[in-house]
Amino acid sequence: MSAGAGHTVDRRILELASKLTESSNNSDPLLLLNLRGILDSASSRGEELQRLKEDSYSYGLIQYCVLVLKQDYSQVEGGWGTAAALADVLSKCCVGLDPKIDADVFYSKLLPSAALNMLVLGRWIQARYVRSVKDEESAELLRCFRKVMDALCWLVSGHVQLAELVLRQEHFLQLLMTDDVESSTAVMSLLQAILRANSAVLHQIPEETLHPILDELIYKLSATSNPVTGRSATQSLLLMVENNPQIVRMVGTRYKGLRSLLSKKWTGKGFGRELSRLLDVLYSSSYQQEEMQRLHRAACIIQALWRGFRIRKRMRKLPGAVTSLQRSFRAKRHEESKQQQRLREEEDLRECLKLRRLRAMREFREKQLALLEIVHAGQMDKHIRDTQETAALMVQRHWRGYRDRKSFMLQKQALRQYKAAVTIQRAALRFLKMRRRIRESLSPWKKHKDLKDEERSRLQQKVDSHLQLHPAQQMSLEQSQELHGKVQERLGHLLLSRKQQQRSEHRREALLAQINTDISMLMGAPSLRDAAEKDMDFFTSRSVPVALKAKQCHSTMLKRSRWPWWKKLSDDFVEEENASLGDLPDLEHGIIFIAGSKQP
Repeated sequence: MSAGAGHTVDRRILELASKLTESSNNSDPLLLLNLRGILDSASSRGEELQRLKEDSYSYGLIQYCVLVLKQDYSQVEGGWGTAAALADVLSKCCVGLDPKIDADVFYSKLLPSAALNMLVLGRWIQARYVRSVKDEESAELLRCFRKVMDALCWLVSGHVQLAELVLRQEHFLQLLMTDDVESSTAVMSLLQAILRANSAVLHQIPEETLHPILDELIYKLSATSNPVTGRSATQSLLLMVENNPQIVRMVGTRYKGLRSLLSKKWTGKGFGRELSRLLDVLYSSSYQQEEMQRLHRAACIIQALWRGFRIRKRMRKLPGAVTSLQRSFRAKRHEESKQQQRLREEEDLRECLKLRRLRAMREFREKQLALLEIVHAGQMDKHIRDTQETAALMVQRHWRGYRDRKSFMLQKQALRQYKAAVTIQRAALRFLKMRRRIRESLSPWKKHKDLKDEERSRLQQKVDSHLQLHPAQQMSLEQSQELHGKVQERLGHLLLSRKQQQRSEHRREALLAQINTDISMLMGAPSLRDAAEKDMDFFTSRSVPVALKAKQCHSTMLKRSRWPWWKKLSDDFVEEENASLGDLPDLEHGIIFIAGSKQP
């Protein structure tokens, strides 16, 4: 790795990195301990300390510390004290470090490896401490072990995501499973620090991992009488049950005599406050469990009583049910017997009719044979032809009747369809005529009716007679001048009032354009069935009288839309429509336009 280009790397970091590349493996831990002096020199300046940690990570010094922790320190100068000091240096370098280069590798690989190597180092030191005989060696190993546990505690407090990893490790459980008072107390102190740093870690660990830890804590409380071990185990168990209520129920179900053991064995041992808090939590959990069991027993009793009452009630109803069952069975059997009797009677009737038909056929054949015996032999062919012709005529008569009846039914259906089509066409023509009349009434231009020849000749005769009765008179010069003066006066008056007339004409043209625009919008508007909210402008007028009259006509049309279809096809409907149109004086506005009804 290379240092970032944003600042100058500390000279001591560079010298230490160069020495590590040239030294032997046994002297590497001693050289790495120089990191503590480098970090302590910048302890009062946070930015410089962070920069030194980043440089150490960039040049691989922290990664090398993690690797060096794995080796055996019995042959290294300083022994296990060097290993403990190196673990302390590693924890100080990792805590507060947020590298900008390879951050994923730092959080996903380096930190878990550092925590795991510290646990392994702690197991090595603990094993030698337990086997040691000399007091000085034991004291030194115990000091190193506590220093490693403190370094691991400091590392977990700085990176709380490591708490779950540490508690899941088998090495942590092996560290806890020892009968030595001092080392077990240090491990339980580590457990308490982890729980204080990350109280939610117990919710992330499965029960299979929590059971061995709880078993070891309960074992220490039951097997040892040392107050130091009892105090540490009590504090650890108290933190666990306070952080996770599920552990309270787990402890109450797995360890039945724990409350009596705690109250009898550890009362008055110097940690009464923690012990009383733990007992209160366990008693509250036990009370809740007993209350739940009492409620469960009460529910079972209520259910048993209800089932007994229901069964007794059903037993009391059994005689009536048997009687009802027998009655329904007899009724069903009687109905089946009646059905069988009816089937037998129908079968007998069919057989009787069949016998009668056969008897009648036999009599008819015998009668024919008797007639054939009477007929002369020479007339036999004629008799047979007559019989065949009679049979053919009968068959033809039946066939024509069937064909005519079928044709009549078809013609009847076609006639009904024809009448319906005529009725619909008549109603459609009336409706189209009415719509055409409404559209013509809304048009701004009035069509003049063409005069007939007789009326034109009559008017021409009237004009000629008027001209004969009132011939034009010859005007004198004075009259012409007077008439000319009047014309000039009127022309001047016209010129003076021309501006006002132009304004009125402009207003009239604007009103006419507005009316034409409204008509165009109504003619191009979609049908009311397909209209949406955006099409509301098509049916909106800025004229208040037009809007009021449109609202009134819309209400009338809605009322008529509820009429049955046959009433709309009658003449009364058309006459009433014409009457409603006749009530309007001009019909320029005032009736709602039904969109989508424009003629092609």
